[in-house]
Amino acid sequence: MASHRSRLFCLRTLSLSIFFYCTYCHFQLVLGNDVDSCKSLRLGQYLCKEPRIDDATQEPANCKDMIAWVECLPAPNVSCRLSNGTEFRFSGEEVGFNQSIPCRNVSGYSYKIAVALSLFLGWLGADRFYLGYPALGLLKFCTVGFCGIGSLADFMLISMQIVGPSDKSDYIVDYYGARLTRLSITNDTYRRTQISP
Repeated sequence: MASHRSRLFCLRTLSLSIFFYCTYCHFQLVLGNDVDSCKSLRLGQYLCKEPRIDDATQEPANCKDMIAWVECLPAPNVSCRLSNGTEFRFSGEEVGFNQSIPCRNVSGYSYKIAVALSLFLGWLGADRFYLGYPALGLLKFCTVGFCGIGSLADFMLISMQIVGPSDKSDYIVDYYGARLTRLSITNDTYRRTQISP
């Protein structure tokens, strides 16, 4: 009878030990994964530095393949995992991760110069010569800007940035200046389904 009770006691002790060990492992797993990667922080939990702007191109200095990288600093007392897997608690001064920002392909054609040439010398075709369209520039020169109608149309197209340089690059526009972004829908564009109220 005593051996039966001692076996029962050992069995209960073993089952409680297993239960507590499993509970401990579960909490360790949950608490260990509670800290996410630094790249998955929400807005307001980090602040990205302004990119260093190249004076000649008015684009971020480290722009390669239409992407530039800026350093981001997590807010004070925010903990997250670095790219090497270590957990770190930030004081607000350390760089936590780099974030990509878009940049443009520019090759030396100034938007301001193109608009000025189109406005004042468009009837001579100077705007088209400047942008790399010599045939259209010569045609505008010979027809005095298509009797003024072509000059007016070119001024509107250049000022709206529809006509750009012939090498398919973008204009040099001040980094915080008046840039236009063309929106288009292609077969690759994701269309969000509309929810009716």
